[in-house]
Amino acid sequence: MTRARSLVATLALAFAATTLAAFALVGAYVYAGLERQVNTQDDLDIVLAARHTRRLAGELESLDAVRAHAERLTSQVLGNEALSMAVVDARGDVLARHNVRLAALDDAPAAASVPPADAQLFAPHAVPVSANDRITSDRLVTWRADDGTPMRGVVIEAALGDHTPIRIAIARNMRDRADLLDGYRVRLKLAGGLGALFALLLGYGLIRKALAPLREIVDDTGRITVDKLDTRLDASRAPPELRALVDAQNAMLGRLQQAFAHLSQFSADLAHDLRTPLNNMRGATEVALARPRSVDEYQTLLESNLEEYDRLARMIENVLFLARAEHPSFVTRQRAFDVREELERIAEYFEGLADEAGSSLRVDGHGQLTADVELFRRAIGNLLANALRYTPAGGVITLAVDETPDAVRVVVANPGEPIDPALLPRIFDRFVRGDPARSGGAPGGTAGLGLAIVRSVMELHGGTAQVESDARGTRFVLTFNRPPAA
Repeated sequence: MTRARSLVATLALAFAATTLAAFALVGAYVYAGLERQVNTQDDLDIVLAARHTRRLAGELESLDAVRAHAERLTSQVLGNEALSMAVVDARGDVLARHNVRLAALDDAPAAASVPPADAQLFAPHAVPVSANDRITSDRLVTWRADDGTPMRGVVIEAALGDHTPIRIAIARNMRDRADLLDGYRVRLKLAGGLGALFALLLGYGLIRKALAPLREIVDDTGRITVDKLDTRLDASRAPPELRALVDAQNAMLGRLQQAFAHLSQFSADLAHDLRTPLNNMRGATEVALARPRSVDEYQTLLESNLEEYDRLARMIENVLFLARAEHPSFVTRQRAFDVREELERIAEYFEGLADEAGSSLRVDGHGQLTADVELFRRAIGNLLANALRYTPAGGVITLAVDETPDAVRVVVANPGEPIDPALLPRIFDRFVRGDPARSGGAPGGTAGLGLAIVRSVMELHGGTAQVESDARGTRFVLTFNRPPAA
């Protein structure tokens, strides 16, 4: 598995890369500007020298005058060791030259003729500028001499006073400029590299210092243990960018504390409620075994134990259902159905129990609902069983449905003593019952899990479960929200 790179190192490298890129862009811009300025100045020197030389040549009357005043022509390139000049006639004979060394010239007799191409010195492929054309920098050409020296220059034509044509070649040795630009380029690279390295080191230190609050948050979080879930991180010490993280962690700790307390309470309640039927069975069995009993007494004992077994089985089934309902992979099988028909079917199922309790059932309203029918029946059945336990003889339990464009409301209402207001906020919690002594509830009870199951069913459907209780009685309201229209 690839090891994750340090955040400090990543940011420092990014900072260094950004700095290097900035240096590179600025250096390239400055280098290009310097190169353009140097080349422009050199081209201007060549063009001016060519113009002046053509003008001076036009003042000379003949080839002999050119030879006699050769120094006057070559004076246009004196003072700059990088500039060279050669003047030849139409046959290629050299009339004047300065700072030029051509094997074809130096090794031949003074009066020898050389091919016109050699007289062009540096620009064998240059197109001469005619005597009537203006000399501009775009007529200059660049090439390399036989020894690799970079050269730049121009070949022009001129007419003497007697209209005799000559050619003038002016060139500049660009080696010094190339060395200058190469050295400047090397210095730019060196400065960019050192600048990037400095940015890397400086960025690493600054970023590490800037992330110190994050390390403090990590250290503070690491000191929070299961017995310190009430501890919260100090958001006031965190920079603004990390306060959202601190707040999120504090909110997570709050949820963990609540969930852990809920789990602890659930475990304690579960142990208590499991211990009650076990103690009942153990006590009854010990009493029965204390002396010989008749067959009827043993049969009574077994029937009592069987009731406790059923109670334990229901409790375990309900606990398992709640555990599955909280799992993200729990799937509901929803379909559309008539709510009144289901309520009448449930009321018919509980009719016998209602008769035994001296109560009656009534179904009101109409509505269509899309939900998991089995879970719906389970929720309504739990509410109805709860209502039967607390409804006085002669009372009427109402199952009502009310349909609106936004939701479907199912109400299970029964008369009787109101629920303690202090208990109402916790009525849907697990193992919470109206009996403070937690005696185990009436036969057939759900050990304080029935209303918790109702809430879980509603949460699975994206709805809500509410309770209202006053002198008129108790009303449990289940609200199934309809999805918004597409």
